[in-house]
Amino acid sequence: MNIQIAGGILLPFIGTSLGAAMVFFLRGSISKNLQRLLTGFAAGVMVAASFWSLLQPALEGSQHMGKLSFVPAAAGFLVGMGFLLLLDEVTPHMHLDNEEEGPRTSLKRTTKLILAVTLHNIPEGMAVGVVYADLISGNGLVSMTGALVLAIGIAIQNFPEGAIVSMPLRAEGMPKRTTFLYGVLSGAVEPVAALITILASGIIASLLPCLLAFAAGAMFYVVVEELIPEMSEGEHSNLGTIAFSLGFVLMMVLDVALG
Repeated sequence: MNIQIAGGILLPFIGTSLGAAMVFFLRGSISKNLQRLLTGFAAGVMVAASFWSLLQPALEGSQHMGKLSFVPAAAGFLVGMGFLLLLDEVTPHMHLDNEEEGPRTSLKRTTKLILAVTLHNIPEGMAVGVVYADLISGNGLVSMTGALVLAIGIAIQNFPEGAIVSMPLRAEGMPKRTTFLYGVLSGAVEPVAALITILASGIIASLLPCLLAFAAGAMFYVVVEELIPEMSEGEHSNLGTIAFSLGFVLMMVLDVALG
């Protein structure tokens, strides 16, 4: 595995770790306006990366099917959405309520939040693994730049998630280093999931279009279920909308111009 691939696999993990490191620089919680900006930007990046780095290559990889070339992409996309829906049904939701609670109850709910974020990171790690598996296999569905752009997009999306994990734990009185460690560990599943996907690429090579679409569906679910509601709630929701547009355009430009 060369340095470029290793770096791409680690980028999402680095994004989560940098977000968790905010516990060393911020006092209290992240402001609502900053949350909207970060979440909106991340949502725009994820939507653009999902299409140009995942769905478009999935469609191109099935062109030999003629008019039915949409089937692998459509099926993979819906299965990816369904997989994340199932995760949300069997695990806690990623949001923290603002209700007043006792320390023990609040800490328990924060622990559930860590579990939810960690599980949601697995499909994102698989998404990075799928694009690099395509590169290693030589199928040519995704370029090296396209894979890197996707990894950067997920890293940007992971930045606020890392802060979402570490900041509430700090508010419960945990030491900064401990909260940072929990935030880092929540993202450690991503390179592991990516590596497992790459190692299995020889077996699933014929299913790469479906897997690319699966990753897109999983990422779209995170955007629609988690990011868009967060960027739109409360006053000044237009900040999230503007940030979404900027994130989408930036990722589109990077993927199309450099891909």
